[in-house]
Amino acid sequence: MSLLELKQVGYQVGETPILQGIDLTIDAGEWVTLSGPSGGGKSTLVRIIASLLTRTSGDLRFAGQSIDDYDPIAYRRRVSYSFQQPTLFGETVRDNLQFPYQIRQFPFDQQRAVAALEYVGLTASDLDKAVVDLSGGQRQRVALLRNVMIYPEVLILDEVTAGLDAENKAFVWSMIRHFNGDDGITVIAITHDQTEIAAAQRLVTLVNGRIVAGGAQ
Repeated sequence: MSLLELKQVGYQVGETPILQGIDLTIDAGEWVTLSGPSGGGKSTLVRIIASLLTRTSGDLRFAGQSIDDYDPIAYRRRVSYSFQQPTLFGETVRDNLQFPYQIRQFPFDQQRAVAALEYVGLTASDLDKAVVDLSGGQRQRVALLRNVMIYPEVLILDEVTAGLDAENKAFVWSMIRHFNGDDGITVIAITHDQTEIAAAQRLVTLVNGRIVAGGAQ
């Protein structure tokens, strides 16, 4: 059974269609790369999958069940969305990495947090570093770690490497390959980067709100 299944999913604002007739299935553990021109509907599609927008037509199922039947908060813990511009809150890195535990009323796993920081080139001392003192690349790494401190089933990435230099891009994609390959997290990633598109395991291309021929293979 597919983890995610979209049948004739559409979205429109007023009389203006943004997505039309989207048919797409994604299996657990897949890495799907979404590409296509700006304004083609990629971000709208992933926000619908993440339950940040509500489709206006069609059917969306997660683990065989309509997304409408899930509690939205519980669903968003299973399907995590990472924005292009990382949004950190509180005062420190610790505040951000503690957050997934706090909302579940779990004790904070500091050992796991330190190990995660070290994996992405940061250190234990960075746990109490002020977020305002982080570089752009460090902010993106911390934002991604926050989303996987307690593993989701699906990690959605909306151009998370846009604007990063080559070194930070390499760090971020190393993280994501680990989450996908070693931890089995399903990845859905939007990108305009031609290198990332060329390396895609599975490429889905959206143009004018539709998946183009061959784009859903």
